[in-house]
Amino acid sequence: MNNILVVDDEPNLRQLLKLYFEQKGWEVTLAASGTEALNLFEDGSAFQLVILDIKMPDISGLEVLIEMKKRSPIIPVIMITAFGSHTGALEALRQGAYDYITKPFELEELYFRAQKALEKVALEKEIYELREETQEKIKYGFILGKSPAMLKIAGMIEKVSKVPTTVLITGESGTGKELIAKAIHNLGPRKNYRFVSINCGAIPETLLESELFGYEKGAFTGALKSTPGLFQVADKGTIFLDEIGEMSLPMQVKLLRVLQDRMIRPVGSTKDIEVDVRVIAATNQNLENLVQEKRFREDLYYRINVIHINIPPLRQRKEDVPVLVQAFIKKFCEKMGILEKKISLDAMRILENYPWPGNIRELENVIERAVTLEPTNVIRLSSLPHHIVTTPIKEAPIIDLPEEGIDLQRHLDEITKRLILQALERTNWNQTKAAKLLKLSFRSMRYYVQKFNLKSLHNIDD
Repeated sequence: MNNILVVDDEPNLRQLLKLYFEQKGWEVTLAASGTEALNLFEDGSAFQLVILDIKMPDISGLEVLIEMKKRSPIIPVIMITAFGSHTGALEALRQGAYDYITKPFELEELYFRAQKALEKVALEKEIYELREETQEKIKYGFILGKSPAMLKIAGMIEKVSKVPTTVLITGESGTGKELIAKAIHNLGPRKNYRFVSINCGAIPETLLESELFGYEKGAFTGALKSTPGLFQVADKGTIFLDEIGEMSLPMQVKLLRVLQDRMIRPVGSTKDIEVDVRVIAATNQNLENLVQEKRFREDLYYRINVIHINIPPLRQRKEDVPVLVQAFIKKFCEKMGILEKKISLDAMRILENYPWPGNIRELENVIERAVTLEPTNVIRLSSLPHHIVTTPIKEAPIIDLPEEGIDLQRHLDEITKRLILQALERTNWNQTKAAKLLKLSFRSMRYYVQKFNLKSLHNIDD
């Protein structure tokens, strides 16, 4: 519940504002003078908003504003001014007031401005907290997130980085498998040597062997000089074999020998070369199924699958989305040399609820587009691609309790929010009809609409 402080020396106006805002579900505290207001205000923690008359008999509203801002710089203050007193209003804005309204005014107009003030403070608070979280997550050279699954992966990275064990990283495309591999390399004793990455599915079989193991001069047409392979380049460092499931069976045999003997033989050579390389492999395929289908060697599978890290898709860890969004906004604003943009709460909620089939890579691209094309300093719904804003949420609710547990209230709120959204969209945002669909009273429907800050997507600039 919003708790606001109304300060005005006119009894009738005080009581009118109290009655009006209480009808809106807000809690209202009244003060008849500047002195009484400051006594009630203390450090400002009891209130979310102050409505303050600029002209009062004992202490001027401007002096009260300055003192309140000393005690609580972030609290929004809306000044009430007399008609034509723009000089005082402008000075109040310079001293930190959020807005001002001139007498006589419409109550709905004051309510609208009060809501906007509270939304602004909530947004600034959320973004500040996200920035703090972001700074804590950059330890690995990228943002992991704060979900239980990613915190568990962070712990595994810490442990695995200290030992030379082979690691298999699995997950859908775009989940950040190479970033995890780089983190393991950068946190370990091999960090001062090369990290070499190769996509096994992007190179033809006839070229992959020479890429990995090198070749001697004259080994094939065009081999004009002896060239070291990537295993030699990565000596004492790490080689990352991405999409290892695409590797042919003959190449799997040769890779297995390297893993067993730590020896490579360049194409066209009769001599073996010893290498000291840590191998990290990754795939978006199910290697166990490939083994059963005889498309992947069982012995190689067990050789690379000593430690297995599975990265869940982004749609299964939505609590990571805000942290990633804030990190990408910061990244692209710095890259473009512009002030860091903010993001509206509506836009953030849409991003949280989108299923992200392209995972982190897709999210990063969406934020880069939004930062590039949005002319203002706030990323809004209108800054996002149309298909994201209009995509219905189809994810099924959790039925079985996950091993790591869930935030029950948040999950129930999410289910409630989705059903209310569906009812509103089905009834063209008619709250009365939507309430009937859900067997709710109109008052309950209005409560949920306000609680979840739901707005029609037709008003995408709100």
